[in-house]
Amino acid sequence: MVEQVREGRMTAAAQGELTVFLIGMRVNRMLAVRTWWPVLRAMPRMLRELSRDDESGLLGFQTLIGGPRLVYVVQYWSSHEKLIAYASARGAEHRPAWAAFNRRARGSRGAVGIWHETYVVPDGAYESVYVSMPPFGLAAATGVEPVGHRGERAAQRLRLGRSPLG
Repeated sequence: MVEQVREGRMTAAAQGELTVFLIGMRVNRMLAVRTWWPVLRAMPRMLRELSRDDESGLLGFQTLIGGPRLVYVVQYWSSHEKLIAYASARGAEHRPAWAAFNRRARGSRGAVGIWHETYVVPDGAYESVYVSMPPFGLAAATGVEPVGHRGERAAQRLRLGRSPLG
C-alpha cells in the first residue's frame, strides 16, 4: 500500500505518555540460515497478533533494515505495562518464540544475536516534524496534524516542565 504524501509541515498527533520499544536481530553467521531464519520469521507473527488486538497496547510499528545483517522494528506502545504484559502472556506468540530462540541459540555459537531497548517517554518529552512525508514513525502510529497545532518550533512542541497551554 502506497501512503499518501502529506504536504507541508506535520507533527504526530500523539498524546500522553508512550513507550518506544526497539527490537532487532543481527545475523552474525550468514550461512547459519537454519538458526537465524526462524528468528526473522517470528517477529511478523507477533506483530500480526498484536495488530489484530485493539487492546494490546501496540499503537504502531516500523520495520527497518540496518545493513545486510541487521533488521529491527521500532514499536510505539500506549504503556510499558501493556508491553510487559504481552511479553509474558501465556498463549501469545512471544513466549514460544523466545523459548525456541533460546533452544536454538544454545547450540548456534552466536550465529544470530537479538537485542531490545525500551524507552518510557513522558507526555511533553517528545516532538516530531514531518515535511512532505506520508505518515511515518510516531505519526503513522498516532495520526498526523499540522505543526501549528502544537507549536511552530521544536522547543514549543517539547513541553518539558511547562504547562501544556504555555
